[in-house]
Amino acid sequence: MLQTGLGYGDAVEAEQLNTDLARHVEQTPLVDTHEHLRREAEWLDDGPDILQDLFDNYVRADLHTAGASAEAMRRLMDASDPDIAARFRGIEAAWRATQFTGYGEAVRLIAGKVYGLDELSADGLAAAAGRTAELRRPGERYRLLHDVANLDQVQTDDMRWPCPPDDSGPEFFLYDLSLFTLCRGDVDVPAVAAETGIEVNGLASLRRAMEAIFARHAPCAIAVKTQHAYARTLAWRERSDADAEAALQKVLRPDAASADQEAHLCVGDWCWARGVELAIEHNLPFKIHTGYYAGNDRMPTAYIPAGNMCALFARYPEARFVLMHIAYPYSDELAALAKHYRNIWVDLCWAWSIDPYSSADFLRRFIHAVPINKLFAFGGDTSWPTAALAYARQARRGIRRALAAEVAAGDLTERQAMDIATRIMRANQYACFDVPGTRANIRLQANAG
Repeated sequence: MLQTGLGYGDAVEAEQLNTDLARHVEQTPLVDTHEHLRREAEWLDDGPDILQDLFDNYVRADLHTAGASAEAMRRLMDASDPDIAARFRGIEAAWRATQFTGYGEAVRLIAGKVYGLDELSADGLAAAAGRTAELRRPGERYRLLHDVANLDQVQTDDMRWPCPPDDSGPEFFLYDLSLFTLCRGDVDVPAVAAETGIEVNGLASLRRAMEAIFARHAPCAIAVKTQHAYARTLAWRERSDADAEAALQKVLRPDAASADQEAHLCVGDWCWARGVELAIEHNLPFKIHTGYYAGNDRMPTAYIPAGNMCALFARYPEARFVLMHIAYPYSDELAALAKHYRNIWVDLCWAWSIDPYSSADFLRRFIHAVPINKLFAFGGDTSWPTAALAYARQARRGIRRALAAEVAAGDLTERQAMDIATRIMRANQYACFDVPGTRANIRLQANAG
């Protein structure tokens, strides 16, 4: 079994943990509300080597911004190349410039917590490369997340409709029902037919198909999820059936790629509304990507503010909308929305890595502006368990520092800060998501299978 070394920041961190608040933040099981974790079979059979493990996450965007060449990035991620040292040297200068960003901090945490490396060097990485064999063993993915990261559960968006029980941890690995493509106005007729037996040829059949997808998969889903802000604006308009039918006929044509943008927006808005209605019917929160884009060089900022959705929030007051990533950098607007609309919950998933200091500041401001039962503290938004572990460490540090600053300022007692930590790390999620019901349905399906 993998034994981790002291690693990055442990000596300083050990001293900082010498308070009741700090120990409480470390010991409280943390609900992870958002990952894109690859499944056990892929971790075992096609998992990462040490460089992929460290860098196959959001840090690649910062390396690009820092000047790493496309060829150097390609070689860094090429596990068929056994020369670990040379692969790292190609991006080393960019890494030196990137190591102190939130993404860079997460890489340093993986290096320290998993590989026992206090800093990254070509020789050190080459020497530690063999440790990945210890990681990619049955059950280790679960152990890293449950035992080492101290996660209560992991909610994963694998961008699919099905949410079958995960044999590697059926009640620990929970899955979102994805509405990404439908909310962006794309209807994959063969895929829908394969899933439901319904051939979509008009709005009535599309409605039946969506109902069938939810009837089949919602019982074992923990939430509905969409990230269509990557493809279209978050602005939502109510669409009549007549308008949606006309737009759908354009989208369904063989040359659908040439359908005008408005047709896709119309179909997407109609599907989005039906998805919210079905989420309400099946008692599922509706998660929505807001704010910052992953990657580089393609972020239309008008698309991403959460305020684009005010008409949707007002139209469906009984829905539970989970707005993700604190809508960075439009976080002040998001806090105002959460203060105003009772059907909004705010999620710090990914935010600790995008901008740790803004996220800590957001937490402090949120405490004094919005009822504290409306905030979730963490989701790593990653693919590999080692990265999720590191991002969880990063979140705990941010939570601890923000709450300690509140205590030092005299705005909270330590006991109050500990209560807030419990709420945002675990209790609020259990109040919003039907975790017991989902787990019961997973047990039923697993037993039936």
